[in-house]
Amino acid sequence: MQTSFVKPHAAIGRVPRLIRTVHDCAVFYSSLLVLGVICLSWTVIALPLFVLLPRRLGTAVGRYGIMGGFRIYTGWLTLVRAYRLDLRAVDALRGEPACILAPNHPCMIDALLILTRHPDVACVMKTEVLKNVFLGSGARLARYVCNEPPLQMIREGVADLQRGGTLLLFPEGTRSIRAPINALKASVGVIAKRAAVPVQTLIIETDSPYLSKGWSLLRRPPLPIIYRARLGRRFEPPEDVRTFMAQLEAYYHAELAGSLQSKWLGSNPSSPPRSHAQ
Repeated sequence: MQTSFVKPHAAIGRVPRLIRTVHDCAVFYSSLLVLGVICLSWTVIALPLFVLLPRRLGTAVGRYGIMGGFRIYTGWLTLVRAYRLDLRAVDALRGEPACILAPNHPCMIDALLILTRHPDVACVMKTEVLKNVFLGSGARLARYVCNEPPLQMIREGVADLQRGGTLLLFPEGTRSIRAPINALKASVGVIAKRAAVPVQTLIIETDSPYLSKGWSLLRRPPLPIIYRARLGRRFEPPEDVRTFMAQLEAYYHAELAGSLQSKWLGSNPSSPPRSHAQ
């Protein structure tokens, strides 16, 4: 009768991997808990403020509140080494004249991270966000712009820009599903033309498909995640929207061709990205 056994050195080799897995699980799920607590706490505060404060003051308080809350979250992500973040480039836009900030959009977390760096940004968001218990009240207080209906989105975006703010608008309209970038929506060009403001591109790079299209919020990625943003070319207000959109899309293709996400973002739009080995 043969007795199977595990070699001592093999068993010892599994211990560090087990410790790393337990550590990463603790970091990942505690980070989700921290984000949930921050969002719900701000919801409780923002809900009455939306009713009580005048529009202008409420908008300023709402945008500062979102920036502060999300900064606490990114501070936590850095502390526990879940992310290696470099978002300093966005700081250069503070105090600048009105513009459209137009990033590529690899992950759901993009807007959250960008909003930590600027106190006066109107984010163009999906209508479902207003119905979200974690984010809806804060988005209303900050007077973010809904992407539907399109004509209303354009009017509200132009109005916010004319007040001197920065409009955060993802030209793809949704998260990237093909490399290096989806086809762009013309709304960014239309708003820039009507408001007579420049379009400041922002190039986002990340080595992880976490929260990309098809990735569940609760699905743990390998940690830490590298995430960085840099300012790209600033386009002047367009005269011809179609020509502008062709130039903008060509620029993104050139800038993102060798990006970090090119390693995991598949060229087949029907196939969601696969994770790293966990």
